[in-house]
Amino acid sequence: MVTKYFLHFRIISLLMYYLRYRALLPNFALAGELMDRRTFLKSATATGLTVGLLKASANASIPEHNWDKYDWGSGPAVPDRLYQGPFPQYGPCAVVPESDVSMITSPSREIVSNYGMGLIAYLSDDTGPLSIPGQTQERTLEDLVKLPFVQKVYLRPNWREVQKQPGRLDFAEWWKIAFELARRYDKPIGFRVQLENPDVPDPGMPDFLLNKVPYVKLKGEWKGNPAEMRYKKDNRVPRYDHPAYQAAFRELNELLAAELNGHPQIEFMDTMMYGFWGEGHTWPYEGNPFPSQLVAEQTWASMFETQLEHWTKVPLATNTQPDFSNVGNADMLDRTMRTGNWLRTDTIFIENTQIEALSYRPLWAAAICEVGFTTGDAKELQIDEDGITYNEQIISHAADVGVNYLSVWSWHKQSARSILSYYEKFPEPIDEMARQIGYRIRPSFIWTFKRDGTDGLVIGLANDGITPVPGVLRLTVFSEDNKINVSGCIDAGYPKPTGVHQAMLMLPAGVPWQGLRLKAELEVKGVRHPVRWACRQKVNPDGSLTLRHNYKPDQPLV
Repeated sequence: MVTKYFLHFRIISLLMYYLRYRALLPNFALAGELMDRRTFLKSATATGLTVGLLKASANASIPEHNWDKYDWGSGPAVPDRLYQGPFPQYGPCAVVPESDVSMITSPSREIVSNYGMGLIAYLSDDTGPLSIPGQTQERTLEDLVKLPFVQKVYLRPNWREVQKQPGRLDFAEWWKIAFELARRYDKPIGFRVQLENPDVPDPGMPDFLLNKVPYVKLKGEWKGNPAEMRYKKDNRVPRYDHPAYQAAFRELNELLAAELNGHPQIEFMDTMMYGFWGEGHTWPYEGNPFPSQLVAEQTWASMFETQLEHWTKVPLATNTQPDFSNVGNADMLDRTMRTGNWLRTDTIFIENTQIEALSYRPLWAAAICEVGFTTGDAKELQIDEDGITYNEQIISHAADVGVNYLSVWSWHKQSARSILSYYEKFPEPIDEMARQIGYRIRPSFIWTFKRDGTDGLVIGLANDGITPVPGVLRLTVFSEDNKINVSGCIDAGYPKPTGVHQAMLMLPAGVPWQGLRLKAELEVKGVRHPVRWACRQKVNPDGSLTLRHNYKPDQPLV
């Protein structure tokens, strides 16, 4: 029975939603007729108790929109912002008087592994932990981790594989093995906890929730090979808005974040979303298990806020999945971009709207792309009439939208053997992608000048990768003994893959620039990550570059 307190709360929430929705109409130029107040408030008695328990206020749904030129706000904060031009050289208004190019660099030809980029090997997938007959699980995982062309590893457990009872985590043995191997081979980790998974027989929730939270059978039919689990399973999803589910979901995030938020091995975490694999949908089934679309949107808005609250140091990668199931995915994407988090897309030959989102995402947002590769088996290669394999098409089209990460994953046949069976026949596409994916920055030009007797530097940054920088880049000029340390940040997302982005650093009076070191760090969600310069010139073990005069033209510049 709905109590008077919660009924009042529900009516107030719905009225807030109505007023906010009406206010947004002119901004979004929505077509159609706005629900009148009487009809709107009638729904208060139909939506039940549970939304009143959610702490998020009612939200107006954000409709689909083009991402190009969309206002995402100012982006991540830029601490200690460096002056970034203009840089006139001559006359009384000169900022960098009589500056000269003193040092130049050239693009690296090597794989450069930095935070926020790389090819990813999957150590588990939808069907569960990997297993090869006659081989230990550790050997199976190690063969994947040590592949030389992958820089990161990815784990995808189901909820019940990380928690078996309230109040504690119980990681599966393969998870522990994966962490140890990733540490040994210095391969950072991305992961997702799947709330539901149609490719395994068990429900997603741990057993301790099964007698508390009801599952709802989905409407419709998923046609396919009845031998495969997803097509023969009686697919159901839980009432995510149930108080017991909400409490357990919050505890799950609390427990995971206590161990992994800011963990030195963790690079990103996929946002836990509605439905199959936590991707934000239950396609091809109709509708969703909620009493109304409003309840669905409020529930997932609240669950995303829970994740934002706990994952303060690790980027959340939200799936760009269109809102087929009407649960508020566009709202989650909007909040993701406005809070300095990232995007994820599963497959590349997909809906127009997902290509739009990847192509025109804010400069500071990394993009993670998962696509299932074929093996090298002649029956699987799918070579088209122009002699191009399906895998090469995947790689080139992922490059077209400028991804930071790309899976190297053999679609439910995952093993190093499967990947190498393709790579050994066609190494060029994978090798090329490993050498261009993400951002590859270097100080292309270094100008030197004197102003009021003090040395100054203008660093001209180039990016030879396919993406902008996914965060805020910090530059530091320092001495080996660290007595000299001058630092500041570039605007979020710069440098982009085209052009040279300039920034100025003034040295302390009397300090010459030659022999100092220049390093870069990437700041994401308040955490600094070292960046190795992607140049052919020799860099130091810490990734920094020792400044020297290596540009000596025969003729003076004019």
